[in-house]
Amino acid sequence: MKWPGTSDPYKRKSTIRFLIITAIIGAAAAGASIGIQQVWDQENPLKELCVNEKNPTFKIKATLELIVDGQEAEIPAKIGFNQDETCHKTMYTLTDDGTIYAEWIEEYPFEIGHFLWMWDFPLRDMDQSKSKVIVNGKESEHFINHPLQDGYYYRAEFTSKAYDESKDTDFLPPQN
Repeated sequence: MKWPGTSDPYKRKSTIRFLIITAIIGAAAAGASIGIQQVWDQENPLKELCVNEKNPTFKIKATLELIVDGQEAEIPAKIGFNQDETCHKTMYTLTDDGTIYAEWIEEYPFEIGHFLWMWDFPLRDMDQSKSKVIVNGKESEHFINHPLQDGYYYRAEFTSKAYDESKDTDFLPPQN
């Protein structure tokens, strides 16, 4: 089978040259993009793998209660720590009581969503239209983008997309 542009030697040479130039431009663009991202994220506290040596001065301690499909979910201890637990990220937990710690070398606008992201909480599996974040007893209009503030109490109530609400009321008497 003859491919378009390869039967004539001149056209074949031209096509191959075009493909090589396109590959070089694509590789250069990918390399530049990676380089720019590395420079951009160099001082991003959310991408920092070990804060221990940084001597952080900005520190926040807050409490998070997590409810998923009407059931209290445990927030495990040692979120944000590496395997041998010698180093931690900017947001972490020490115990499983829901206390979140955030620290950095300067003031940074940490959010509840940042913690959920570092924890790998399956937010994509949640129905965000049925979920809410309550801060000190009041529902937040910012949802997971609510700023994390020292001493505050957060309650995140999520409903998963697969949750069937009807099973909670199947055997209840009819309500008038």
